[in-house]
Amino acid sequence: MEIIVCVKQVLDPDLPPMKFSIDLRKNCVIPPEGMPPVMNPYDALAVEAALRIKEQLGGKITVISLGDPSKEEAVRKALAMGADEAVIISADSLDEYDGFAKAWLLSKAVKKIGAYDLILCGRQAADWDLGVTGSIMAEYLGVPVVTRAKMIEVVDGKLTVERVTGNGNETYQLGTPALISVSSEMGQARIPSGWGIIAAAKKQISQWTQADTGNDIGKVSGRNDLLRLYASSQERVCAFIEGENTIEAATRLAEIIADIGKR
Repeated sequence: MEIIVCVKQVLDPDLPPMKFSIDLRKNCVIPPEGMPPVMNPYDALAVEAALRIKEQLGGKITVISLGDPSKEEAVRKALAMGADEAVIISADSLDEYDGFAKAWLLSKAVKKIGAYDLILCGRQAADWDLGVTGSIMAEYLGVPVVTRAKMIEVVDGKLTVERVTGNGNETYQLGTPALISVSSEMGQARIPSGWGIIAAAKKQISQWTQADTGNDIGKVSGRNDLLRLYASSQERVCAFIEGENTIEAATRLAEIIADIGKR
């Protein structure tokens, strides 16, 4: 099968809170020194799912990513795990793009790659946790989508996908091409071998610009505006609720909670 996997480079989810800081003027996170970015953990599971299918049926895995061409950690890891090719798409205002614009760029890159049977991506990114890019890509490409997959099987050219929901699991069968987002219930992503890391270091990564995929991002950009980005406060205040009896204290507590909810 011809499989395309979308990966994103994010801040390490295990980043210590003391290392996390925000540029309030630019509304962006300041990259911490000495803490290199990593592949989004959900995307690593998407690569793993692609590798399992390839081991069963053969084919090729192409990894695509949006970002700075000089930062290759995520795609290099995917190559070290066993992916065949990788593409990084850069854009001048990428940090300002919302999920619609990023999905547009990725879908245009998919069309530039050409024929494919399956697109895999993580269920969401570990930085913004929106979980919308895969579904929007499927809409732009006009292909069926199944989200939060825990199992993917390919039998006689058909995809059988088990997905996780709040009320249990659901199973779908669909044809190709299709897009599937992978959840953590898929299992664990493999650790690249030493030979895999060496081989990945030698592979050429294709570098595309926004213009290479069609400079028509204006059709979808600007749907969402980031008004303010700030770190949550670690300050904690303890208050004692007084009353003549339990009922009076509970009533007062309910009033305080309701007042907080209105803010």
